[in-house]
This record gives sequence, structure tokens and C-alpha cells, in this order.
Amino acid sequence: MKKLNWLFLCISTLLLGVACSDDKPETPTTPETTDIAVTQPVVSNITFESVSLSATISGSTSSIIKKGFCYATTTSPTIYSTLAEYNSAGVSMTVFVSGLTENTTYYSRAYVMLNDGNTIYSPETSFTTGEKTNMDELNNYAPPTYSDDYTSIAAWSQRGQWNLANVHDPTVMLAADGYFYMCQTDASYGNAHAGHGSFHMRRSRDLVNWEYMGATMTTTPAWVKEMLNEYRAECGLARIDSPNYGYWAPVIRKINDQLYRMYYSIVIDNNIDGNNTWGERAFIGLAETTDPASNQWEDKGFVVCSSSDKGTNWANSGWETAYFKWNAIDPTYIATPAGEHWLIYGSWHSGIVGLQINPSTGKPIQELTKPWGTLEEIAPYGKLLVSRSLASRWQGSEGPEIIYNPDTDYYYLFMAYDALGVPYNTRVCRSKNIDGPYYGIDGRDLTASGGEMYPVVTHPYKFSEGHGWVGISHCAVFDDGAGNWYYASQGRLPENISGINASNAVMMGHIRSIRWTSDGWPVVMPQRYGAVPAIEISESELIGNWECIDLSYQYGQQKQAATLTLGSNNQVTAGIWKGSTWTYNKSNQTLTINGIELCLQREVDWERTPRTHTLVFAGYQGSKTYWGKKSK
Repeated sequence: MKKLNWLFLCISTLLLGVACSDDKPETPTTPETTDIAVTQPVVSNITFESVSLSATISGSTSSIIKKGFCYATTTSPTIYSTLAEYNSAGVSMTVFVSGLTENTTYYSRAYVMLNDGNTIYSPETSFTTGEKTNMDELNNYAPPTYSDDYTSIAAWSQRGQWNLANVHDPTVMLAADGYFYMCQTDASYGNAHAGHGSFHMRRSRDLVNWEYMGATMTTTPAWVKEMLNEYRAECGLARIDSPNYGYWAPVIRKINDQLYRMYYSIVIDNNIDGNNTWGERAFIGLAETTDPASNQWEDKGFVVCSSSDKGTNWANSGWETAYFKWNAIDPTYIATPAGEHWLIYGSWHSGIVGLQINPSTGKPIQELTKPWGTLEEIAPYGKLLVSRSLASRWQGSEGPEIIYNPDTDYYYLFMAYDALGVPYNTRVCRSKNIDGPYYGIDGRDLTASGGEMYPVVTHPYKFSEGHGWVGISHCAVFDDGAGNWYYASQGRLPENISGINASNAVMMGHIRSIRWTSDGWPVVMPQRYGAVPAIEISESELIGNWECIDLSYQYGQQKQAATLTLGSNNQVTAGIWKGSTWTYNKSNQTLTINGIELCLQREVDWERTPRTHTLVFAGYQGSKTYWGKKSK
């Protein structure tokens, strides 16, 4: 038996050695007598990664079974080097070789293989690939390919394919691990999130490709119902045992490398006391984590709730006399350079307020009173920062987002205006102080006087191709730590698009670059961010046809593109601003047309098929906003 085992082992070893051998067969040699010859390869169209090779075969070709070119980084390449076969008929061969290494010398020979096993080689040639240039990088750019109509993958079971699908009211932060984290309201197409927790998270390293991570909250914190019913008992109201909860618009912030905070809104949709009374209050709570990658957040409880200066007079006597003074939804959070921490919140009811926070606890620095009483009694709930109308307590403004830009030394407060389905648009104002006064670009004091905030930052729009976008607001504004700023929001497809069920319920997350004007105002680019190489723009690239959109405010209207042609003589030769002059400042990448400063950027042309890169601009003229895109 041992002898048989030994014999089997020997045979197996022999067979294994033959099967695994990587020895190359002997190189076929050119036959001594043949009339076939191949010319030395001609090299053309050399780039940093590719080349074209050409050669000609002479003599009788009936015995040729394969032909083409072999190449290597060493001399005398053979058919056991890298091959580029030529599979067409004829005696003239030309092949395009790609995937080469930049700044590298290659050696190449043309070859023909004969049916007798021999190979004929041409004389050798050599070539050296070039250095990769900026324009090479741009020409090889691959744009995002995911579809804006994500209805075919909207279901919960397909969440691994979502990327930025099913995003609404996003908040974004850059964590110490190098990831950008995005959290959001529970809204989703077809209510895909329902039953799967709340405040869903995703992350990305490049702001283009996003990984879905799941819900941050699996059950409603018990303190919400307890505090709700505690307040109701004090007001002589019946207990609500099964509140109708809404989970709205969180904000996430890095406090330091070991501490991250999320402030979230939970809204009670029940009426306070039956018909003809206002809806119940909303609550803002706090959760913390030391590691956002874990997506494990520890709830820290109550922070603030909606408050009223009308005592317990909660009868609904009309929208303009709303019961709540401050509505506790849509929190945003900021730590000032001086080390103060502020929670900014509020929506629709009277305006936006600022509440100073204890940096150590994340809770209000001043003890809160009961959330009803006189205006003086509810003063601890916050200080008014901006209002769309001091005359009405019911106003179409919400979703504040606040940042500080050290380069301009201003605080910027972004706001969402109007209804979210179609009319949603974004405004911005600024202040030298965290608690105001805040001013619009037109000089209006929005703290003391209230009124319309300008400039318009985003607005429903449509270029000549595609469906365009509506409902573009409730933004997150953040930077990448290297001086680049970004704007994130949802965008909705317009209503009644043929072939897309409930098209206006399609909510795609949008990321856009922000540029800053010479007088320190942020402009948001008209096309979404796609990591296009930031290659310097030459003046000659600007010449040609553009599409320009006057993005000035018009309630619920998708602003349409008009033509614009920049001539080679620095004249506008057609379309909007025809007859005016244009100039280009390469150092700060701005285009000035008719005296209007427009910030230029390379971005993705999302409407073109296939997508590619293009040039875009954005800028202000007083309270007017302009967006533009270079045409084909």
C-alpha cells in the first residue's frame, strides 16, 4: 500500500509540474526562404498614454494566420511581449495602442505568424510617450454616470445603489477620518425609508460617490412623549398616548476629532386640542458619537422646543397670527472663532432665532422657562436673527444654515424660501456678528426690519436640454479644509414628466461648488459638482455660444435659458447683453460681461448625452442673479 501511495505521489507531482510550468515555448524563427516581408513600424499620434503604429506587408499573404505589432520597454520585443493584433484584411496595418505609461521609451516590431508555426518580424522602431499635461487630464475625465431618474432603484431593497438618490434636507460634515458624512430628513420617494429608522446617513470621500450607511435612530427617544405630555398636563390637556411623529432636518457637526454632535427635529403632528387649534409643538434633541463611521449615536435628550408668547391661547385664528412665536425645527449649529457655540433654528413662525449653547453639554447656556407665556418670559428660547416679515407670523422661510468664512470675516445665514415642491429657492444674508444684525446684498437690515432677503442663491431652472430642476433648497454649506466650499441640497424633478410616476417626488441630492465674489458674497454654481479637474481656463475657451439664465426671483417658475455669444473681439455678438464687451481675469477666474462679475468654474454638463465637462458661471448684479453654461 505504501508503494502505491508513493507511486501516486510521484505521478501527481510530475503532472503538477507540467501543468504549472510557465516556461515559454521557443520563439519561432523566420524561415530561410519566404517572399513575405514587413516594413518597420511608423509611429504617429504619440500621447502620454497612447500611440498609433502602422506597417505594410509585402509578398504572398495566404499563409498568414495572425499579424500585428509587439511592443515592450526592452529591445527586440517578440510575440511573447505585449501584442496589438490587427484583425482586418489587407496588407496595410494600423493599430491604436493605449494604456501606456507616461514618459517611457517603448520598442516595437510588426509581425506576421505563418501557418507553419514560424513568425516574421519587421525591423525595430522605438518611441517615447510624453508627459501627462493638464489638458490630457481634462480630456480623459470620466463624469458621473448615475441616472437622475432613480425610480427604478428607489426601493429599500436597492439602497446599496442609491448614491445620492432619496436625499432630502441634507446636512454634511467632514470628519477626522477623511470622510464627508451626510444625514437627512426621512422623506423618500415612495416612502422607502418607512419602517427602517430615522435620520439616515451616508458618506463619501470625493463628494461624488456616496455609500449608504443606514439610520442613526432606530426608535423615537422616550423623552419626547414624556415631555410632550408633561407640558400638556400643565396646560390641562389630555394625554396623547400615540403621538404622530415627524422626523425632520437634522444638523451634524464635528466638535473635535473625538466628538460629533447631531441636533435633530421631532415634530408632533397632532393638534393641540382638537379642531381649529394649532398643531402641537416640535422638539429639538441632541445625539453624540465619538466615531461617525460606526453610525452609533448616543441620545442626550431635550435641547429646545417650540415656544409661544400667547400663553395657552392656542385657538387657530388665522395663519398670520400663528400660535407659536418660534418653531423648533431645522437646527443649524456653529462654533465661533471666539469659542461660542450657537444653535440657530426656526421656520415659518415669525423668523429665525439664535440660541447660545454650552460647549461642554451641547445644551442651552441659559435655563429655559416653560415654552408659553409673554414674549419676555420666553426670551431664553432665542434671539431673532432674521425675519421675512415682521408684520406676519406666518412666512415662507425655513431651513437656516449658518457658516463663518474666515477669509471674509462674515457669518453667512442661508435660508430656504417658499413651498418645497416646486417654488423652493435659497437666499443668503451676512453679518459681522453671530447674533446680527444680518444684511442682504441690497443693504436691507433683515434683523431690525425684516423683508425679502437677497441675493437668490438657487432657484428652479432649466437649460435648453433636459428637464431642469425645481425644489432646490434647504441647504448644507461646508468646506473641505483646503479652502473649497460646497452647497448641498435636494433637487426635485419638475411635475408631470411623461414616463416618470410622481416625478416631482423624485428627490436627488445635489452637491455644488461655491465661489466667492470680490465683495465677499457666495455664488453657487449652476451645475452639480462632479470632480472635474480644476485646470486653468484660457480666454480662448470662452469664445463661442453660451446659455444664460436670469435667476431672479419669480415664485414657482422654472427660469429658462437664453442665448449668449462671446465673440473673439471681446464683444458680445448675440443674445443677452448683445453689443456689450467682455473681459477675462485669469488670476481670479472671473468673466466680466456688461460690468457684471461672473465667477467661472469647470463643471459637468449634466444635460448633455453623453455627459462631459463644460464651463459655467454664476454672479450677481445688485439683487439679480445670473447662471450660465457653455454650449456644445
